[in-house]
Amino acid sequence: MLDSRVMDKLAQIAERYEQINEEMAQPEVATDNQQLQKLAREQREIEPIVQKYHEYSRLLKDMTGTEEMIADGSDPEMREMAQTELSDLRTRIEPLDEEIKLLLLPRDPNDDKDVIIEVRAGEGGDEAGLFAAELFRMYNRYAELHNWKTELLSASENAAGGYKDVSFEIRGEGAYSRMKYEGGVHRVQRVPTTEARGRVHTSTATVAVLPKVEDAAVDLRDEDIRVDVYRSGGHGGQGVNTTDSAVRLTHLPSGLVVTCQDGRSQIKNKESAMGVLRARLFAMEEEKRSREIGASRLAQVGTGERAEKIRTYNFPQDRITDHRIGQNFSNIPGVLTGDLDRLIDALTISDNAERLQAVSAGNN
Repeated sequence: MLDSRVMDKLAQIAERYEQINEEMAQPEVATDNQQLQKLAREQREIEPIVQKYHEYSRLLKDMTGTEEMIADGSDPEMREMAQTELSDLRTRIEPLDEEIKLLLLPRDPNDDKDVIIEVRAGEGGDEAGLFAAELFRMYNRYAELHNWKTELLSASENAAGGYKDVSFEIRGEGAYSRMKYEGGVHRVQRVPTTEARGRVHTSTATVAVLPKVEDAAVDLRDEDIRVDVYRSGGHGGQGVNTTDSAVRLTHLPSGLVVTCQDGRSQIKNKESAMGVLRARLFAMEEEKRSREIGASRLAQVGTGERAEKIRTYNFPQDRITDHRIGQNFSNIPGVLTGDLDRLIDALTISDNAERLQAVSAGNN
């Protein structure tokens, strides 16, 4: 059962929900679209908690009434019926208890942000580049299935038609909350098409998942950035255009280098490169902070620099293993065409359990 502190907190949230309703009904708010959207977003965030709280309160009230009926004990038949009802109420309230605790966990402030994803070929030569390209297509397809928008920022191909590296942006509600678990080293085990003897090779690709941040979130000084422009190179060596539109940014204090060449103008490419640089610097600070406060291991912002192997795609056995949770999944072709939800759902459940355990340990 939820203790009095949790119930008080739930009551306060429910009260705030009603206050928002009243504020949104005010004429001055109804005509202020920005304020209206802000209130609507806050209401949307707390609505699931308020609904569960009301359901929990109703069950609690019914349980109290049933217990009083049992205590009265004047009618044995009624008492037996009440005991059966009490058992049913307890069965219904127990899962609600856990659901509410999960809903009350602090939200990741980055969850509502758009995402910048960078995929780089690792060990394995051309095969690693082909795998990087498959991951890129997998995330694009996953975005399509969720009605998110994608934009290619930069890509460098290898001779086999794969990618040395590719970066792109995903825009959509909850994009970061789902994609944040993909950061790390992905490993593939399969027989390459160029392998004459049928031997299984192991290759890797590194995925960096960065929340896109507002300009004000990261202080970037002009004197700290070196800007180089050069001519873009297109697919198969063809020119994207005949002007020096590609942009390379070097952040002198950190040594980070970001390039962008997919846009048709130097201005567009510089804007995109600045967005990536800002996201990478923000992610580095967030990861450092997460480690310092012991935040959830699964949900840490991934800059892609860590050597941690998070997932293996074993083609001969049609098995995907996520090493963080020790769970296996089948149907690799389906996953590579965007069927990622069952993997991400499992990671989300594990992450929530880990955070809930941390909160419970802190309260003891």
